[in-house]
Amino acid sequence: MLGTKLFIEALRSEKVDLIFGYIGAALIPLFHELYTAKDIRFIMPRHEQGGIHAADGYARVTGKPGVVIVTSGPGATNLITGIANAYLDSIPLVAITGQVKTNLIGNDAFQEVDLTGITRPITKQNYLVKDPEDLPIIMKEAFHLATTGRPGPVVIDLPVNITTSDIKTPLPKTINMPGYKPNLKGNPRQIQRAAEMINVSQQPVLYIGGGIIASGCSELVKEMAEKSNLPVTTTMMGLGAFPETDSRSLKMLGMHGAAYANYAVTNCDLLIAIGARFDDRVTGKLSEFAPEAKIIHIDIDPTSISKNIRVDLPLIGDAGKILKELIPLLESQPRQKWFARIKKWKQESPLAYNGNGLKPQYVIEELYQFTKNKETIICTEVGQHQMWTALFYKFTQPRTWVSSGGLGAMGFGLPAAIGAQLGRPEHLVVNISGDGSFQMNLQELATIKNNNLPVKTIILNNGYLGMVRQWQELFYDRRYANTDLDDNPDFVKIARAYGIKAMRVTQKGKVKPALKEMLAHPGPVVMDVVIEREENVYPMVPAGEAINRMIGGMS
Repeated sequence: MLGTKLFIEALRSEKVDLIFGYIGAALIPLFHELYTAKDIRFIMPRHEQGGIHAADGYARVTGKPGVVIVTSGPGATNLITGIANAYLDSIPLVAITGQVKTNLIGNDAFQEVDLTGITRPITKQNYLVKDPEDLPIIMKEAFHLATTGRPGPVVIDLPVNITTSDIKTPLPKTINMPGYKPNLKGNPRQIQRAAEMINVSQQPVLYIGGGIIASGCSELVKEMAEKSNLPVTTTMMGLGAFPETDSRSLKMLGMHGAAYANYAVTNCDLLIAIGARFDDRVTGKLSEFAPEAKIIHIDIDPTSISKNIRVDLPLIGDAGKILKELIPLLESQPRQKWFARIKKWKQESPLAYNGNGLKPQYVIEELYQFTKNKETIICTEVGQHQMWTALFYKFTQPRTWVSSGGLGAMGFGLPAAIGAQLGRPEHLVVNISGDGSFQMNLQELATIKNNNLPVKTIILNNGYLGMVRQWQELFYDRRYANTDLDDNPDFVKIARAYGIKAMRVTQKGKVKPALKEMLAHPGPVVMDVVIEREENVYPMVPAGEAINRMIGGMS
């Protein structure tokens, strides 16, 4: 079979029906074949980074691997930010990059780059296909690796002559990788010990991350919290894994987490971590993180165990499989004193803000009120607006929050919203952006318009690179070096130039009518909301400080 035909058949065998990508000379034979594959939808972004972020957004809302195909040289290098983003957030992606002919590799040929060398530190695996007969097994392995164990991105660097070769080796029906055997089932004795520790604890906290969503075990987490009566806090990647409307919810913890979540973790006697990696934005000062607590850590990735925080009881395996074994062993506990203490923290240190002026928190709260009974996916860029959204929107379902966590990549939200809308066309998709982040990939408005995607974008426009400006205000004598965006363009005119409905809001009293109009419109909308310029995100834990010592946001 011709390499191009085998490649398409490999995609079909993996049930791939949507690809993002950008053509170039090294991919012409492949795109020539893809043109006839009517069962595989192809979406062309206006920048390769937009394509991989869209594939990432698709993967986050569907649980299926995102697929992106780009040409050699600059097309391939334009994927680097997106690959790193997926790697740090454990998102299943398969990125296929064109490459020069195999006999030219190493000769500095036109648009040749060593992509396998560049991406080795930020991929779960990468391949340079040197022999046409290796392509069938490489395709099978790539999708297997991307979607099993701890998910992540895989790169296939594909020389143009591989795609034009005749390949005799058939596509494998099964996969056998002796060196890759993720442990899925937890140790029964360790599970029993975990249950005993939970049953005797007086002040436990259940701390969950994105691994819960990857495992698809949110319902089991709810069952565990209800049966054992556990307060639940989430990482930013874990938003939606436990309903924030539940009285046991502590919302998000960490640098910009809810004060009461940080207090609860600091004072707990048992921390049950599931699918979370104790990121520095969560832990703050390591020596003072949950100082009196025993720690149980459930994770599929053994390298995450005791990497940042010493763990008393490790449980390596799939979170869902372990919880199915653990929950029957748990006992119901009233824990009245502990919940009374948490209630007091919630009353004394609520998520609050000064209500005067046009506040971003108010916009997000009103958006929640308008959308809480709709099937809604919220995407964000990175910065202050991201944290305001995480704090003031109430997430109740998994795979409804799409945001760049570990890498913090500005420009992620708009293209990710494209992938989210394509992956879940029945959902309302809203991208919340800052004026700085929006300009990173605003060219993807063309992709939205050309594909008739009803993505709604709210720009919380303060004329600053807001999060950096906040640090400059608090720690650098208000010297706003290179954070003032006083030369911002007219976002309404830009959106309209792409043929997209747009509006501007400058008064608090106009927020509700504008939201109503935006949500009623059947197509894409850009809503530019001019907020107070120096509004800050609170609470805030200063860098290197313990998470129970916060600035602002408390009564």
